Amino acid sequence: MFGRETRMLLRHYLEQGTSKSALARQLGVHRDTIHRWIRDGELERDLDRELVRYGPRRPVATKLDAYRAIVEARLAAYPQLSAVRLLEEIRAAGYTGGYSQLKAVVRQLRPVPPPEAVVRFETPPGRQGQVDFAEFRFPWGKRYALLVVLGYSRVLWCRFGPRQDMRTLLTGLEDAFLAFGGVPHELLFDQMKAVITRDLRLQGGALVHNLEFLRFAHHWGFTPRACRPYRAQTKGKVERPVRYVRENLVYGRTFLNDGDLAQQCTDWLTRVANVRAHGTTHESPRARFDRDERAQLQPLPARRYTSLVLDAPAIAAPRPARPVVTVEKRSLRAYAQLAGGAA
Repeated sequence: MFGRETRMLLRHYLEQGTSKSALARQLGVHRDTIHRWIRDGELERDLDRELVRYGPRRPVATKLDAYRAIVEARLAAYPQLSAVRLLEEIRAAGYTGGYSQLKAVVRQLRPVPPPEAVVRFETPPGRQGQVDFAEFRFPWGKRYALLVVLGYSRVLWCRFGPRQDMRTLLTGLEDAFLAFGGVPHELLFDQMKAVITRDLRLQGGALVHNLEFLRFAHHWGFTPRACRPYRAQTKGKVERPVRYVRENLVYGRTFLNDGDLAQQCTDWLTRVANVRAHGTTHESPRARFDRDERAQLQPLPARRYTSLVLDAPAIAAPRPARPVVTVEKRSLRAYAQLAGGAA
């Protein structure tokens, strides 16, 4: 069968006035074939718009072909064997080619292990909440979003503030507990060490700060846990809400000031974040919370926490007493008499 190129040449030469008999001899095509193409309109259709179809490239012999069976057998027995190690072995068998073609063949032949089955880490209702800070920049300054998400229902609480410190953390957690109407049994903290142990230069710094946070946890009845070692299945519930807030609340919106940011955040949590179908549970976080989790939270304490460090009034250090110097006052006449008597 003659291809597209032959027919294009035939059309070109016919347009130039070349005879059909001469074209048949020049192109190696029988005259009857040329007449049939003309009769069927094969040369009239727009060959320039016809898709070009290329067949598979013919395999080219390489120096590696004689040793391919060795490579296949070694990878079948040891799938993780490196291409460098295989190069040593086949060179010992007589291979004189390069490393690049071996590496390409190893990439094709190496068995692909089946994906490891991941059992997603889940927590029962009311068992766990997870906490993290996320940093954002606005025209009027840097702000930090404190995120608290309940592990079972995925109900999200969020607040923006100018600082990422202990006071922001404690007051934010209190307001989150009040919004939930209860306290989870444990809180998992992601990358919060710098906040919990930061030295505020108050009564011993970091040591007191740790004790202060433990007193706060005892007052509200939860057990604090650090998010370590790293496990994507356990940390994902925090990291995905951080990205969710960043991409669905902050990006693409205009905020006038802190008040407008807080109002839009509250509205977004109510209308969107806590009522949409969650990607993992395929349920509304609010509906899942109201149905299963609210009753499993610990009751709120009778009062808020009173901090022994953050709320302590600053005590000014006593100033040392200034020495009293007695100065004898004399008139100018007295000084003149003294000067005259000295003379």
